[in-house]
Amino acid sequence: MALISLALRHAKKYWPFIVAVLVLQLLSTIAALWLPSLNAQIIDRGIARGDTDFIWRTGGFMLIVSLGQLVTAVAAVYFGARTSMGVGRDLRREVYRKVDSLSTLEATKFGAGTLITRGTNDVQQIQMLVLMTLNFMVSAPIMAIGGIIMALREDAGMSWLVWLSVAVLAVIVSFLVWLLLPLFRQMQERVDSINSVLREQIMGIRVVRAFVREDFEVERYRVANRNITDVSVRVGNIFVLMFPVIMMVLHVATAAVLWFGGHRVDQGLVEVGSLTAFLQYLLQILIAVMMGVFMTMMIPRAVVCAERIRELLDTESTLAFPDAETAPTPDAGRVEFSGVTFGFPGAEKPVITDVSFVAEPGKTTAIIGSTGSGKSVLLNLMLRLYDPQEGSITVDGVPVSALTRAQLAATASLVPQRPYLFSGTIGSNLRFGRSDASDDDLWEALRVAQGDDFVREKEHGLDEPVSQGGTSVSGGQRQRLSIARALVARPRVYLFDDSFSALDVATDAKLRAALPDATRGATTIIVAQRVSTITEADQILVIEAGELVGRGTHEQLLETNEVYREIVRSQLEEAEVA
Repeated sequence: MALISLALRHAKKYWPFIVAVLVLQLLSTIAALWLPSLNAQIIDRGIARGDTDFIWRTGGFMLIVSLGQLVTAVAAVYFGARTSMGVGRDLRREVYRKVDSLSTLEATKFGAGTLITRGTNDVQQIQMLVLMTLNFMVSAPIMAIGGIIMALREDAGMSWLVWLSVAVLAVIVSFLVWLLLPLFRQMQERVDSINSVLREQIMGIRVVRAFVREDFEVERYRVANRNITDVSVRVGNIFVLMFPVIMMVLHVATAAVLWFGGHRVDQGLVEVGSLTAFLQYLLQILIAVMMGVFMTMMIPRAVVCAERIRELLDTESTLAFPDAETAPTPDAGRVEFSGVTFGFPGAEKPVITDVSFVAEPGKTTAIIGSTGSGKSVLLNLMLRLYDPQEGSITVDGVPVSALTRAQLAATASLVPQRPYLFSGTIGSNLRFGRSDASDDDLWEALRVAQGDDFVREKEHGLDEPVSQGGTSVSGGQRQRLSIARALVARPRVYLFDDSFSALDVATDAKLRAALPDATRGATTIIVAQRVSTITEADQILVIEAGELVGRGTHEQLLETNEVYREIVRSQLEEAEVA
């Protein structure tokens, strides 16, 4: 079972705490079971005979036993909490590392909403189960078994009440578990759904407002909210039914003990103190069973969560990075695509078909083509966000698949089409690629990226706070900060994925004029939609429907390539490009 394997695998490192919990819970339960017997002795041998000294001695001993039970119970809860929190921490870390290792294809298959739920809510359910197991499930069996032994020791003639009460509660628990298991599975799925809807609406709030789609999105959320509410209400109805039934069993059992026990006392078969102790033991037994009920209620949901986490952890990433350096880190940056073909799973045809080219160090290679032609996919393949189905990609003759994550990050830096900044400061975002960069390095990168002016205008400069996603700055500023972040990293290969689209013409020209000096000696690959951005490139690759249909300089392609001429004509007057 996924739940047992996950719990055992992560709990075994905390075995000293678990042993301490077992010992402490055993001592605490023994103390709790001892108290009714001592109370019976006070009634039968102290109160009934008028022996005040015996009452004081036994009462004092009961106080000591009670204090011992309190100390051991508190210590057991402490060690149980340490263990469960540790298991939760380790499991969240494992889930995060697995998510981090997934390729873009696998991450997209799961979806951001369910990945967040599995790393938070699902882990929390298992963590709570471990906590409840150590605090209650350990003591409950000891209390139940010990209570039965002690109850039979006081009056074996009423043992049938014990067995009948336990059997009734066991039947109730089994029935409730059978009802709850499918409901908990639905609940986790609907938590995924509402998380996905809410995340999408928060991320796309500007689009929603721009198209006045608030009513539509409110209805989407209302449906998702209603779905999870319906399941929660059905679960709640079962819990509401559970408590009255359990209390009814407790009260009926108490009444039966008093009724039948009273007759036995009247017949001289049992003493009043023993009857009182038997009643207390019966209540302890039923309370132990009730604690087992609470635990049993948590198990179905935790089982579902464990299966979901196991499904994620068992997913093998299609991108296997070497654990250690088996190939030299590229130091020149010569990029070569050789017969590269790539298609998304289930697609009718490849996105990229048999693409071959070489991007030389110290030179700029530009890639242009119509929307959806596969330009960005080439950069994603270079960064191993995907692996090609055919062909190879090498840097300085070393396949990118032979590089570790650290080597690949040191080799190439990407400025994505949609730049993303992390919550923190401007400085922390710029140091994302090189943590030891000095402030001078950051200001130089900002100068080249044409972002130093607006950063200096900020009240805190490099320490200016940045909100999640970079929403506290404009689109153009976010793009310039993203470019500066790549420049700070100082890789051997710069990848610009349509990274100048949010810049005005003047800023774009200044940036392109400053880039050659900043990237001197490195390989620069630019994906662009705007022809003016790439006219000075050393070579331009023209991509059409995933195929390389043209290669050359701006002037050469104008003369020889019709696809490129069409792109140019759609943006510029012939006189401007002549």
